Amino acid sequence: MQDQKPYQTKIPDKFYFKIGEVSKIAGLPSHVLRFWETEFKRIKPRRTESGQRSYTKKDIEIILEIKHLLHDKKFTIDGARKHMRARAAAESPATKRFLEDLKTELASIRNLLDRN
Repeated sequence: MQDQKPYQTKIPDKFYFKIGEVSKIAGLPSHVLRFWETEFKRIKPRRTESGQRSYTKKDIEIILEIKHLLHDKKFTIDGARKHMRARAAAESPATKRFLEDLKTELASIRNLLDRN
């Protein structure tokens, strides 16, 4: 199981959630969720044939993270957006590979210096 973050709540084991269910899980009014969809492009509920929003667990995790940043850490919307973008870039495979290569190179340099 994934590491539980302090701002995460228990998300029921379902594939899709209606906006009312997400509203209850996140403790936010549905109009706030609709507004956040326009501000944070990572929230992408699919639409049913009847036009209802259908959220995934990943969408709910993102919503809970945004709520934590805005309500608990007192970020602005722009600040939360930048923070999430920076964190996503830091978690990318290319960045991880670069950091591993850098760590290996620094260890080699340290070994050379220790020999002298």
